[in-house]
Amino acid sequence: MKIANRKSKIKNPLTLILSPKGRGKDEGVFVHGFKAAGIACGVKKNGNKDLALIYSETPAVAAGVFTTNKVKAAPVLLDMQRLKKGLCQAVIINSGNANACTGKKGMDDAVRMAAAVEDALGIKKGLAMVSSTGVIGQNLPIDRIEKGIPKLVSSLSSKGWNDAVHAIMTTDAFPKFAFEKCRIGGKEISILGIAKGAGMICPNMATMLAFLATDAAVEQKVLQAILRTAVDKSFNSITVDGDTSTNDTVLLMANGAARNEKIGSRVNGQGSRIFQKMLERVCLKLAKMVVMDGEGATKLLEFNITGAKTDKDAKKIAETVANSPLVKTAFFGEDANWGRIMAAIGRSGADVKEEKINIYFNDVPVVIKGQGARGKGQEMKAAKAVKEKEICIKIEMGLGKGAKTVWASDLSYEYVKINAAYRS
Repeated sequence: MKIANRKSKIKNPLTLILSPKGRGKDEGVFVHGFKAAGIACGVKKNGNKDLALIYSETPAVAAGVFTTNKVKAAPVLLDMQRLKKGLCQAVIINSGNANACTGKKGMDDAVRMAAAVEDALGIKKGLAMVSSTGVIGQNLPIDRIEKGIPKLVSSLSSKGWNDAVHAIMTTDAFPKFAFEKCRIGGKEISILGIAKGAGMICPNMATMLAFLATDAAVEQKVLQAILRTAVDKSFNSITVDGDTSTNDTVLLMANGAARNEKIGSRVNGQGSRIFQKMLERVCLKLAKMVVMDGEGATKLLEFNITGAKTDKDAKKIAETVANSPLVKTAFFGEDANWGRIMAAIGRSGADVKEEKINIYFNDVPVVIKGQGARGKGQEMKAAKAVKEKEICIKIEMGLGKGAKTVWASDLSYEYVKINAAYRS
């Protein structure tokens, strides 16, 4: 079964998307001092682009967040080690092969991949990071990758992000791209992000890759803290199927080309807050695109929990409901079955008082004080609400100030088809 070029059943959400041919009004979107490229080198059987490169003209301050899965792919282990230096100048990414569960050879291949791109770029050893995505348990075709690196480097361009984002896709139906810019201290700052991901998506990092580039000058410790907060509010708040992958990576490079006053812990507090909000918007845009592109997805579901006893309880409720196959399939079938949500809330492990719970589908009350909402035409209104492509499920717990929002997709027949034949 072919899984490439899958069409999303949700309308493409990008307002700033690069066209498949890499031409059009968005061609001018770039970040000062960064270049990108994407080519086909033979990792994928179908001949699609499968090797990407992001390059900073000067060593950049780097931050990263990785999978919480205890089984980690070789590139993740290598990047976690290299990130301790706090600097990165290049990231090379392949799709079509995860280089996970491949033992010593897998680590050797990841190191070879990094070394090959360092040599081709003429940068210092240890300044290249590696990322891989695809099938687990197969050895990386490292010879093909090494052979393709000269072409990859020669293809680098400040406008090469379109090729790069296509080269990191696996079962994705569309490329995921986000861009923000504003002024901080009189200097224009840009943040650009690309991501891949459609299945094996769960909070606490998912099977997704995201690469972010900014021309802002930021202290490394501050950059790491800001990224972690942004990830918690975005990539750690989405779910497609409840699975957490071996390769999840979010990397952020800041090269300081904007020449702004450095954003740090003790100075430029306002600049730090502005930068934080910018990064959160970019990450959330990308995260929502991942959910919208959930394998076989037909709906984007927002689970908005308020009034829980604590934030921790709100998170338990949000993640339990959003990951429930029964809840997700009900929305796919456009069945306003609020009973499944109540059951999920009750088994979440959070403090619950049934008689205080209110639930709304796109502002249509379906549960009031723990019981089905009554009223003229109530069933018809609820049935109409679940036919929408985007549905906000608001759950009021009535116990405190705890809150959490998680975004999820529904679960369809197509999800089973795609994942039943992933390796074929």
